[in-house]
Amino acid sequence: MAILTSTTSGTTRSTLRRVTVIGCGLIGTSVALALRAEGIRVRLADHDPRALAEAVRLGAGAPLTVDEPPADVVVIATPPSAVPQVLRDAQARELGAVYTDVASTKARILATAELAGCDLSRYVPGHPMAGREAPGAAAARAGLFTGRKWALCPCPATALYAVRAVADLVAACGAQVTLLSPPAHDRAAAAVSHAPLVLSAALAARFAYAAGQPELLSLAGRGLYDVTRVAGSPPELWIDILEHNADAVAGVLEEVVDDLTAVAQALRAPEGSTSWGVVADLLVRGNLGRELIVDACAPAARDRGPAAAEPAEAAEAAGLEAA
Repeated sequence: MAILTSTTSGTTRSTLRRVTVIGCGLIGTSVALALRAEGIRVRLADHDPRALAEAVRLGAGAPLTVDEPPADVVVIATPPSAVPQVLRDAQARELGAVYTDVASTKARILATAELAGCDLSRYVPGHPMAGREAPGAAAARAGLFTGRKWALCPCPATALYAVRAVADLVAACGAQVTLLSPPAHDRAAAAVSHAPLVLSAALAARFAYAAGQPELLSLAGRGLYDVTRVAGSPPELWIDILEHNADAVAGVLEEVVDDLTAVAQALRAPEGSTSWGVVADLLVRGNLGRELIVDACAPAARDRGPAAAEPAEAAEAAGLEAA
């Protein structure tokens, strides 16, 4: 892993002049808003005219036209399964000099893009570790990436000038570049983002039919709210993400299941059993892991200000809902 830059928005003048964003959802529109705040010309495209209109209304840019000159960077902000085809079509139309994406899986996308005949020398796979559980352009905000990590995962064929151009875009969005290989990225994303989403959904699912049992949630508080917050993310998007990173996510979940199974067995053990050491061991390891998570999220929390210290914001800083 390597950190290229910790530049945040407003501290340096971007060399980018024109950027095209394909996909006007939460992440794509937030990228566009961040770039517009830096004075960069942004053009937008989306297969859904309503999403495009909403992004334009928010000031994220203007619709892409057929006579638009090639952009310095084209950002593909679509679900993972759509990235290779969108990349191929965009390159065929010569929409830009350099291309990147913001999908939260990398290895399978890169392999599919290569099979589709995409020009990998000008493509820099990327993934901003930021997001919100609310979908769509309406939830976008220019400061979404401030102080956050943004993974770039170039392959051996990727040209250095392309990596530099995308790193410049990341800096203009206020984020910090982290270089990872595609497989290493997918393993890390499974641990810090994808598996936690599944675990959050699994816990929230215990209350799916609680409307008929009001007493079940009568004592609900901030703890339950925080650990189930990302369970509100769009199921259709996460099915796509999990399919693209299935093996890595399954591995993390199996390790968690082993821990939970051991604790459940200990809790059902006869009184006076020594099995309670299993419970204590998990709680102690949980303390150690939590300390490391807090340390890892601390830079983002400082950059985002006092509000980032709130539990929900700390979870967001860990990239739990990054797509």
